[in-house]
Amino acid sequence: MTGPLRAFMQVKRRELPLAILMFTYFFLVITSFWILKPIKKTIFITFYDISGFEIFGAVLRASQAELLAKILNMVVAFVAVVVFTWLSHRFRRQQLTYIFSVFFILSYIAYSFGLRTPGAGTVWSFYLFGDLFSTLMVATFFAFINDSVSPDAAKRLYGLIGLGGVAGGVFGTSVLRVWVESVDPFQWMWVCSALALAIILIAYTAGRWVLLHEDAPSIPHDQPQRSEPPENKHVASRSNPAFEGARLVFSSKYLLSIVGIVGVYEIVSTTLDFQFTETISHYLDGEAIGRHFATVYTITNWSSMLVQFFLTSFIMTRFGLTIALAILPAAMFMGSTAFMIVPALWVGSMLNTADNAFSYSINQSAKETLYVPTSREEKYKAKAFIDMFVQRFAKALAVGVSLLITTLFRDFESLRWLSIFPVSIILVWIVAVRVAGRGFALKAGGNASQMKDSA
Repeated sequence: MTGPLRAFMQVKRRELPLAILMFTYFFLVITSFWILKPIKKTIFITFYDISGFEIFGAVLRASQAELLAKILNMVVAFVAVVVFTWLSHRFRRQQLTYIFSVFFILSYIAYSFGLRTPGAGTVWSFYLFGDLFSTLMVATFFAFINDSVSPDAAKRLYGLIGLGGVAGGVFGTSVLRVWVESVDPFQWMWVCSALALAIILIAYTAGRWVLLHEDAPSIPHDQPQRSEPPENKHVASRSNPAFEGARLVFSSKYLLSIVGIVGVYEIVSTTLDFQFTETISHYLDGEAIGRHFATVYTITNWSSMLVQFFLTSFIMTRFGLTIALAILPAAMFMGSTAFMIVPALWVGSMLNTADNAFSYSINQSAKETLYVPTSREEKYKAKAFIDMFVQRFAKALAVGVSLLITTLFRDFESLRWLSIFPVSIILVWIVAVRVAGRGFALKAGGNASQMKDSA
């Protein structure tokens, strides 16, 4: 078999059970996320679309109020970093999945009652809850898989496993699009509870498989003794869990390059998402908002699945991580430029597709592969700091810029000029991609295929 499908066929037979299990695990996580995301966004925007949100005597539009919610997400993310880091000292792999899944099941049950007649408090907390789900469950999933495979196996497996995520996005948004008007939001909470129970079962099975096969040649377990001397582990165990990840990140040029990739992406993505939301709010009203969100998300996730199936493994194995990581900034650059020229409904809507069609497919698979050759401390603690705190801090920076510009330029026509900001900082993103690509090639051993990343 040749072409893009060949990359999927490179998965070895003894790796296939883990690949299928993690494909299913990721499928269920992302299905839940894409059920929650349109619901929380629709509830929030429609709640404030008519009257606006009043704060300190000023009345903010619904899209501006959502930016404030994203700032609050940074506080929630900081707490999540502390909790995740503290728990990673005591639990790993499927054990972390059990803990967080049970927490979300209990939350779903609570929201199944609260969303029947939501007030302002429920609207805000549910918005934050939706982001907390993706923050914790995606981080937990990748900590699990990154702690279970070698760099060589990662290049073979992550395309197939990542396909589970984008397939989950397609399934979640497609089902929601069909049933969005006939199933109430509180009823979806019971669906998500059932998915969480399935995640627990899959994690249990995958965890058992890894324990039985972690000494296999193709999927070696990354022993922490190889990467960190005992004294470093002793210091880490005594340090504050809120700062352990930061300590690891700021002592590594390689991890700082990942910070650059994640941070700049979040700034650009938040800016594009604001333009997307403001465009929908400007052109549509009432139930049309929810329908349009569901339609755009369905288009985005179908596009993401096609990218993951035909391009991700093919590009990662043929051209290396540097090229794979450069595709998303190129797509977002073109999307921002197009909106700056033509700020129409569907051009603004496609900003979401330019972002998420590539970020949830090829970019995520390539970015997560960067963590595979790192130590266990870095996989759990540094990654948690980057994926939770750095992400939210970068979002807060983008929120500040967006609020400032929209305060100065209040008419919709001026929104196009906000695109100048993401277009101008994508260059920093590309530099971080090149540094990370070289670092991966060195850490992973510098064989012929990996050295393509330093080209």
